[in-house]
Amino acid sequence: MKKIRILMVLFFLATQLAGAFTVSDTIIIQQDDINSQKISTDLDSLVNDWYVKKALENNPWILYDDTTGIQYPDSVYTSRIAKINSIIKLNYNNIIRNHIHVYTIKKRPQFKVMLGLKDYYFPMIEDVFDYYGLPVELKYMAVIESALNPNAVNRRSGATGLWQFIYSTGRSYGLTINSIVDERRDPVKATHAAARYIRDLYDIYKDWILVIAAYNCGPGNVNKAIRRSGNRKDYWQIYYRLPRETRGYIPQFIAAAYAINYYPEHNIQPVPIDFPIATDTIMLNKDIHLTQISEVMGLSLGELRALNPQYRTGLVPGSTKPSSLTLPLNHLGNFIDMNDTIRSYKSEIYLDKATLIADPARAAFVPPDIKGKTKLLYTVKEGDNLGFISEWYHVGLSDLRYWNNIYRNTIRIGQEIVIYVDPANAENYSRINSMSFAEKQASIGKTAVPVSPVAPVLTSEPDSEYVTHVVRSGDTIWDIVKMYSNVTTTEVLTLNNITDPQKIKVGQVLKIKKRVDS
Repeated sequence: MKKIRILMVLFFLATQLAGAFTVSDTIIIQQDDINSQKISTDLDSLVNDWYVKKALENNPWILYDDTTGIQYPDSVYTSRIAKINSIIKLNYNNIIRNHIHVYTIKKRPQFKVMLGLKDYYFPMIEDVFDYYGLPVELKYMAVIESALNPNAVNRRSGATGLWQFIYSTGRSYGLTINSIVDERRDPVKATHAAARYIRDLYDIYKDWILVIAAYNCGPGNVNKAIRRSGNRKDYWQIYYRLPRETRGYIPQFIAAAYAINYYPEHNIQPVPIDFPIATDTIMLNKDIHLTQISEVMGLSLGELRALNPQYRTGLVPGSTKPSSLTLPLNHLGNFIDMNDTIRSYKSEIYLDKATLIADPARAAFVPPDIKGKTKLLYTVKEGDNLGFISEWYHVGLSDLRYWNNIYRNTIRIGQEIVIYVDPANAENYSRINSMSFAEKQASIGKTAVPVSPVAPVLTSEPDSEYVTHVVRSGDTIWDIVKMYSNVTTTEVLTLNNITDPQKIKVGQVLKIKKRVDS
C-alpha cells in the first residue's frame, strides 16, 4: 500500500504538475511550447532523483499538505524585491508578477521539492562564483536552467546538467563528454565551466541582465536584438527583439530570486531532502565501477549514482585520467581500506569497457530509439553543414552528432553521415543524397543561399602552438570559439588584441591557441 501511495505522488508530480518554472501567463505558455517541454522533462527527472524518492518514501503526502497561495499587492512585491541584496538590477512589472505566482501559487508542490535541494547545491555554487568574482545571486540561473537537477536533459537540443550545456559549449569550456563520462552532470565541474562562460559574456556586455539573457539564447541572438533595436543595450528595450524563450528568462530569474528569498511569507515549507551534507572526494588512478563499491561496501547504488552523476555507465575510468569519486564522508575511510578488494570484485564483468552497457537514465543524451528505423548514408558535399543535414532529414542535430560520434560541428567533404529515419519515409529521404543544394533547400521550403565551407579555414606552421582562423561571412567570436576545443572567448579576444568583439571583419585572420582535447 505504501508503494502505491508513493507511485501516486510521483505520478501526480510528473503529470499534473509538470511545467513548473515555465512562464505563468497562459498566452505566453501557449507561445512557449519548446520551453514548457524542456521544463516538464526537468521536473519528470527531478522527481525520479534518488534523494527525492527517499524523501517521499518517508512522507509521501507532504506535497499535499499545503495551503492556498497568497497574492500580495504590487507594492509589496516591489518593496521586497528592492530589499534583496543584489548588484544585479532586479526590476518589477506584471510579467515578473505572473512568474512569481507560478512559484508561490500555481506550482507550489514542486517548488517545495526544489527548495529542499537548494541547501545542497547553493553553497557549492556560491563558493565557485565567489572564486571567479561573480555575483553569487547568479545561482538563481540554475533554478530556471534545470530546477537544480544535475541529470536534466533537454531532448530537443541535448543540453544537459545543472547548467544545461550543449555539447559544443561544454567541450569548449573544458568539460569531458564521451560515452563513459559526461562532466556536464558533475555539479562542481559544470559550475566552474558555467562561471567561466558567464565571465566571458560579461567581458562582452558589461551588463549582468544581458549576460543572463545571452546565457540562455547565445550572444549571437542578443547582438542581433541590440542591432535591431538601434544599438540599445538595455534588456527591456530589446525585449521584443529577443527569442520568445529568452523573453521569459529574465522574468523567471527575478521571480526565482523573489520566491527563494520570500517563500516563508507565502506559507511554503521546503520538502526535507536527506542529502549527505558531509561528503568527500577522492581521486582515483585506476578503473572502478559504482556497482562494485555498492555490493562490497553495502552502499545504495542509487545514492552512489546520485553523488556521481557524471559517470554514464557507472564506470569511473581512473586509468584513462585521474577521476573523482564522491562518497559520504563516513564511508571514505572504509573505501580506502577496501580499495583493492572492491576493484577485484567481479572485475571481469564491471571493468570490461567493451561489454559495458550504458544506463539510459545516466546518458548525456538519449537519442530516439533507432530500432525499426531505416539507416541511410549521406555524403557531405560542398556547402553542407550539420544544421542543414538535420533539417533536410528532419532529425535532431544532437542525434546526428551522437550517431556519428561528432564532437563539434566540423564535417568534411566526402564524409559519410549515418542517419536513421522512419521506414515509411525512407524512400523519399534516400533521394536527398543525390539532390542539388537548391533542391534540398526547396524540400524544406527555403531558398538556396551561398554558405560557408564545412570546416573552419585553418592554417598552421609546423610545430606552431597556434592555428589561424579566417573570419567568414556570418561568423561571430562566439561561433568561432565553439569550433575549437578548450578555448575561451576572452583568450581569443586578448590574443588578437580585439577590444570590440562585434567588429571582426570577413577575411580577418585570428590566431587560436592549440589545445589538446580532454
